[in-house]
Amino acid sequence: MTFSEMLNIGLMQGFAGLSLFSVLLLMGLGLAIIFGQMGVINMAHGEFMTIGAYTIYFVSHLAESYAPKLVAAYFPVAIVAAFGFAFAAGWAVEWLFIRHLYRRPLDTLLATWGLSLGMQQIFRSAFGAKEVSPTLPDWLMGSWAPSAGLDIPINGLFVMALTLVVTGGVLLALYRSRWGLRVRATVANRVMANATGINTRQTDRLTFAIGCGIAGVAGAAFTTIGSTGPTSGSLYIVDAFLVVTFGGAASLLGTVVSAFGIAQTQSIAEFFITGSMAKVLTLSLIVLILMIRPQGLFAAKVRR
Repeated sequence: MTFSEMLNIGLMQGFAGLSLFSVLLLMGLGLAIIFGQMGVINMAHGEFMTIGAYTIYFVSHLAESYAPKLVAAYFPVAIVAAFGFAFAAGWAVEWLFIRHLYRRPLDTLLATWGLSLGMQQIFRSAFGAKEVSPTLPDWLMGSWAPSAGLDIPINGLFVMALTLVVTGGVLLALYRSRWGLRVRATVANRVMANATGINTRQTDRLTFAIGCGIAGVAGAAFTTIGSTGPTSGSLYIVDAFLVVTFGGAASLLGTVVSAFGIAQTQSIAEFFITGSMAKVLTLSLIVLILMIRPQGLFAAKVRR
């Protein structure tokens, strides 16, 4: 094998890691907002990702059945719908369950774990136990070949672009919007935030819903690289918590850095060893680093 071939293989493997990085980052962003900013352990976060994925499939099915000419243009609209459905579900869950469980982390963990099991059963009843895949538009198919022997999937490029847009939007909203100001004030000092007229309960509900909506966008991105089943989201929940914990709770920059590191380590390791061993290697490295730096890569003050 020539050096050029090895280089191309390494680049394609690294790009595969970037596709995984995109999904992990979108999942981690939503979880960082909920877990890092609000201190809520949401074990059902993966199911909100599944809501987004099934939304893409459902809109794809509608377009194929009733408006075949719109199949080429439905995907961006479906992404917005995925955010909207996951946002609405998150708003309802916060109002029904989460608002009663603040400052009770164990109860929150158990309640959201039970919620995740219930949502998985709803998915099975509505869509069946088999995995499904949407019909992707033609412009998402194929690959881009910048040089001979190097093929980069177009859907991977789209997912990366979507991730950049969502990440930039979250950072802009958190530091340049009234919602972001209220979130940061509530995290810093809830009592003082209430005293200044900020409705912290409404801020909590909106923040939780936005985090779930971002998970829905992660589900939309996931449909371009994998099929969707009732338990698809739960397969990513552990990795998403690793991303947030390793990067540092409440640190969005840490979420970005840790998602990139975890995805690239796992993807490159899978080229040399099996997938399960690659996960073991990645987890072992994270544990070693957290033993040295328990607060994560980027420490930040979190709500007590």
